[in-house]
Amino acid sequence: MDDLALARAIHVLSVIHWLGGLGFVTLVVLPDALARATAEAGFAAFAAVERRFSAQVRISVPLIGLAGFWMVYRGQLWDRFYEPQFWWMSAMAAVWTLFMVMLFIVEPLFEARFAAAARRDPRTALRRLARLHRLLLGASAVTAFGAVAGAHGMVFF
Repeated sequence: MDDLALARAIHVLSVIHWLGGLGFVTLVVLPDALARATAEAGFAAFAAVERRFSAQVRISVPLIGLAGFWMVYRGQLWDRFYEPQFWWMSAMAAVWTLFMVMLFIVEPLFEARFAAAARRDPRTALRRLARLHRLLLGASAVTAFGAVAGAHGMVFF
């Protein structure tokens, strides 16, 4: 099998897993958690799902980066990061970097502090999580749309 085809397949499958899970958590799990009778029950429901998904996404997000880097390297596509019509390449790198930092640096460093805040005021913690997830999902959706459309010839600028 062609190494670029394999990298593209790994990249796309990993993106589907990551963004599908992000969408599910943002649009299903968090609204359900906020609708629970008590904020404590809602936070517990969210935490149970998030813990499992977080473990999985710690695999898919690095795979996205490795496969993406390989495709850029093999295709010698570095100059696209400087061309406005390929804005989506920089957006993909930026969104990926943001999630890598959040998953592997921010979350581990602030997990205990966030858990303490959630114990004090679980409703506010859930609202903040929902707001952050909507922002991240929106940025990811715009980037994914731009990447798919741009990779198939759509020019935005």
